[in-house]
Amino acid sequence: MNSAHYDAVVVGSGFGGSLVARALVRAGFKTALLERGQWARRDDVDWDQSEILIKQRYRGTSPLLIKQYGSRDFQRVYANEVVGGNSVFYGGASLRLRPADFARWPFAYGDLAPYYTQAEQLMGVHGEAGADPHEPPGVGAYPHDAIELSAPARRIYETGQALGLQPFKIPLAINFSDATRPLCLRCITCDGFPCKVEAKNDMASTVLAEAQAAGLQIIVGAVARRLLQQSGRVEGVEYVDGESRQSYSLRADRVVLAAGALGSPALMQRSGYDHPLIGRFLMRHCNGVVNNIFPFRTNPEQVFHKQVCFTDFYEDLRSELGTAVGVVQDIYSPAPPVIRHHTPWGLQTMAGLLAGNMQNLLCVAEDEPRAENRVTLAGESDAFGMELVQVEHEYSEEDCRRRDYLMAKAGKILRKSGGLFRYRYLIDSFSHAVGTLRSAHTPEEGVLDENCRYWGAENLYVADGSFMPTSGGVNPSLTIAANALRVAERIVATR
Repeated sequence: MNSAHYDAVVVGSGFGGSLVARALVRAGFKTALLERGQWARRDDVDWDQSEILIKQRYRGTSPLLIKQYGSRDFQRVYANEVVGGNSVFYGGASLRLRPADFARWPFAYGDLAPYYTQAEQLMGVHGEAGADPHEPPGVGAYPHDAIELSAPARRIYETGQALGLQPFKIPLAINFSDATRPLCLRCITCDGFPCKVEAKNDMASTVLAEAQAAGLQIIVGAVARRLLQQSGRVEGVEYVDGESRQSYSLRADRVVLAAGALGSPALMQRSGYDHPLIGRFLMRHCNGVVNNIFPFRTNPEQVFHKQVCFTDFYEDLRSELGTAVGVVQDIYSPAPPVIRHHTPWGLQTMAGLLAGNMQNLLCVAEDEPRAENRVTLAGESDAFGMELVQVEHEYSEEDCRRRDYLMAKAGKILRKSGGLFRYRYLIDSFSHAVGTLRSAHTPEEGVLDENCRYWGAENLYVADGSFMPTSGGVNPSLTIAANALRVAERIVATR
């Protein structure tokens, strides 16, 4: 095996991996970043709904074995793999957790607040400070002002106000105003798509481009096989080239795992780490979408409208259940071929014809950390000779109660907006997966300490969403980004 030595090696290029790598290379660390995916192509096909959402243009080589929603068998599911990770496919929503969400964390909201501000700056968030009725402290102003509401968004916004609610513009990490970079065309291909013009402020388009110019070595198509260890320390990472199948190793003074809440615990398990909580307490939010059919075309101009959010219900059940409820926000309606693909047989033609009359609201509900929801290794191996990742997940009754509570609220908003017929569907993706290497006050309670360092190795850190002890009720992206900046600062201080 070829070998090279670095001050730090980062595994994974999503929100956590990209931001920690940028911080380390800017601090003078010789840093390499391993990513099993390739760079997004950024061509016309990247905005083709059938190619991206159905055929999965960026699907990885190795399947995940997933058992969920009461299934007796594991299903083979292929995740997207690309430089920038899930940031390339997310819709830009950048919301902070609230102080009460940190009740079971080893540090408080105030400890993360300055890093939230830094993350919002680096991600170029557009928002309207003070409009969120449950806005946490410290949001003095966003880097950029929110844009005006499009017609579909205004419909939801004004309906919310008529119902006595306090809708506000979602803080979005999309470039609407910086003329030095490509500007958003305000189309409807954000959620689930790479941005062809690179106007979405994903990690590949912004942070990694800057870090690479500063000296970060990005190795694409690199499938991390195991962590190299000696005398209680991590010595580096062994990886396989995805095309040649050749094995290589990178030696490092410190390693940062950021392969995601499914990938990072699996890598630790393949490497022989035996902390009993590795892979446990998987969360992904209990999400659902409420769809209404309207007696008119809801978005005839096909304009951007993921702009409106409701946090009015965020604290409604905390005193009873001990958690947030979550948020309701506007999202897009997929194209007719995608709707037909996901509609039960017999209804596909009708659903496709009615696609233009649909409007949806997404409900993001907090889910509880439960030890039985976990990531393990299967007995079956992939094309690289590594055990497949096996995921077991079920929601609790309380999780479903929070989701259904939000879906009832969302249904009322859509009906008041003019919707006639309602359809609900549940989200089964793991795009919000967190919690499998939770940080805690003691090694008995979690895998990581408060600085996201593994209890059993002084130079192994985690910077992805697996560190989160609870999921809260908002998209975890901004929290992962902020924590990565916090972890990077701790790493730099140990030099």
